[in-house]
Amino acid sequence: MSTRIAFLKGHGTENDFVIVPDPENAVDLPPTAVAALCDRRAGIGGDGLLHVVRSANHPDARHMADEAEWFMDYRNGDGSVAEMCGNGVRVFARYLQRAGHVAEGDIAVATRGGVKSVHLAKDGDVTVGMGRARLPEGEVTVSVGERSWPARNVNMGNPHAVAFVDDLGHAGDLSEPPPYSPASAYPDGVNVEFVVDRGPRHVALRVHERGAGETRSCGTGACAVAVATARRDGADPAVTGTPVTYTVDVPGGTLVITERPDGEIEMTGPAVIVAEGQIEVEWLEGVVR
Repeated sequence: MSTRIAFLKGHGTENDFVIVPDPENAVDLPPTAVAALCDRRAGIGGDGLLHVVRSANHPDARHMADEAEWFMDYRNGDGSVAEMCGNGVRVFARYLQRAGHVAEGDIAVATRGGVKSVHLAKDGDVTVGMGRARLPEGEVTVSVGERSWPARNVNMGNPHAVAFVDDLGHAGDLSEPPPYSPASAYPDGVNVEFVVDRGPRHVALRVHERGAGETRSCGTGACAVAVATARRDGADPAVTGTPVTYTVDVPGGTLVITERPDGEIEMTGPAVIVAEGQIEVEWLEGVVR
């Protein structure tokens, strides 16, 4: 192995990522290494890490290789593995375009949440087919201090609890996971979104992302919020036969979410590569000892 590993830095609505291109899956990235790279003071800094691997070369993605050449091996900022990251998929696709692996238009990206369809538009926005939401039955409650709210359980390939509040400030400090009950609803933890109305089919959120703390944006969270808000508003495209679109403001920008009558959800927003450089292997080996 060379003494340096290439990396890039990118973000989607300020949800930021370290990108490690590794087509052959040759770079060892244990959780301690990922956490060190995502550290904002001692590392590069990011909400998560996008490990770019050819699907055929990764054991978690070989079964998807016929559908998608590239696999987004996504890790949370604490090093844990996650099923999906909507903002991450957009940035992942932008990297593939920058590297010359794909061109404008439609591409497929393999994730642990399945193969995602992505459209790279000429205007710079990226649209991701996020799949269908699942709405597990059962009541869920989330709490902050002495306040508590009922939450909608929405699964976008990863779990979400969506709570509607009067003021986003009521979410408090989201560096730690807000308590929720029952614990059995989310045995592996949950992303929690606090939501306020901004106008007709227009909401804003703050989010605690499982394994990352409060982030500036969460793509799957914005989709979960749009679905939960639509159901609260009495809108279900599967029933009406009409798509429903919500504008979702996140601290880092704005995403547009459309749910179609067949249940498919599309998310559109920006994706930007801001820097590239090299990681010293000696440093990385030192932090994982």
